[in-house]
Amino acid sequence: MTPLPIHNILFIGGSFLGDFSLFPGGSRDLHHFRNHSLNFNYIWNTLKIVFRRTYYYMKKNLYDICIVGGLGHVGLALGISLSQSGKQVVLYDINQKAIDTVSKGEMPFMEFGAEDALKNVLGRNLSLSSDRLSISDSYFVIVVIGTPVDEHLNPEFEVFKKFFSEIIDYLKDEQHIILRSTVFPGTTEKIKEFLRSNGKQTKVSFCPERIAQGKAMEELRSLPQIVASFDETSFQEAKKLFLSLTDDVIYLEPLEAELAKLFTNSWRYIQFAISNQFYQIATQSGVDFFRIYNALRYNYPRTQGFCGAGFSAGPCLLKDTMQLAAYCNNTFFLGHSAMLINEGLPNFIIQRLKEKYPLKDNVVGILGMAFKGDSDDPRESLSYKLKKILEIEAKKVLCTDPFVKDDKLVSLEEVIANSEILILGAPHSVYKQKKAAFSSKIVVDIWNFFEKGGYF
Repeated sequence: MTPLPIHNILFIGGSFLGDFSLFPGGSRDLHHFRNHSLNFNYIWNTLKIVFRRTYYYMKKNLYDICIVGGLGHVGLALGISLSQSGKQVVLYDINQKAIDTVSKGEMPFMEFGAEDALKNVLGRNLSLSSDRLSISDSYFVIVVIGTPVDEHLNPEFEVFKKFFSEIIDYLKDEQHIILRSTVFPGTTEKIKEFLRSNGKQTKVSFCPERIAQGKAMEELRSLPQIVASFDETSFQEAKKLFLSLTDDVIYLEPLEAELAKLFTNSWRYIQFAISNQFYQIATQSGVDFFRIYNALRYNYPRTQGFCGAGFSAGPCLLKDTMQLAAYCNNTFFLGHSAMLINEGLPNFIIQRLKEKYPLKDNVVGILGMAFKGDSDDPRESLSYKLKKILEIEAKKVLCTDPFVKDDKLVSLEEVIANSEILILGAPHSVYKQKKAAFSSKIVVDIWNFFEKGGYF
């Protein structure tokens, strides 16, 4: 090992404290350090960096794991959970607002059980960084950035390739990259080939996340983890990592794992479409879908997996279904049909209201703008699609949500007071406490959340 330069080493009271060449700003920070000698917090935080950099110099890796995109819905819960398992984890993200929030021990979004866990590990074995050097400082690099899609819902692999081009100088041969988010089939192989063509022997695996948003802290430990690698060494390393969270690890080839992720989300999306199609057929026939639904499921085991009706949205299901369609040259007709049914449900509701009520003379209120109940995530929410159509068809539209941050939303009380028609967009639990206030209104409840049926 190359000896540490003597002029860079700091001693206090005869004790070795660190190497100033390993400062974030190098040995030039020694003068900056002296200028802050009376600021204890600055000195302590600086010394921690020195200790860690010195440890890295001697040990090779400062962190066990760097999660790229670590402050999003997928990365943050994973990072907290791995930290709870004793791993040294750094969450790399360029979202400064999220960094400021998380650094105070606060979650930037709703995730049940995560905030208390965050407070317990933050500053101990969970760190935050906006510096790409944290990628180099880690053995495992877990990437939670998935394949984006364009305006035509086709995958854009070039964006993914551009990301790896930007971080390639921070990657080392002995590291292990784990792709975590949904990717277009063949992406893991392409990333490995891209790294090899640039002289990098970095190991690459695909280990898809399988959790439901809001249940990450529970499901990361209770659900099996699929691990896909190109060689036995990589598989054993990834397997050992995830065995720190769950007892079940399943091996697949990378292409198999990529398809497994897309199959899972497409299957769920199609399940919702079946129920939403049946809901529309029943409503058009003048009967309540949920009377039929409850009857056919009662003590009948073969229909227990039959889900209820409701908006099927969010950042994954539609996107992944369309990625699968693109992969099979748009011959995935079942997926396309599911998209037409699920995405067409807001139009069905409005057309039905127009047939029964003078919609242009009525104020319509939408209760819940998140993509699902008890969530603060509005991404790809069909409530916003409903709102856009109603702005053309209704007299006025008022929207509310107890969790979503949107300056255009108003209070629940204002929506109830000023609307003739109420549409439940997201079945938040808090709305059940207010259902008595809806009694004089026309209520559209496609979820049967209020247990009065879904017919309107």
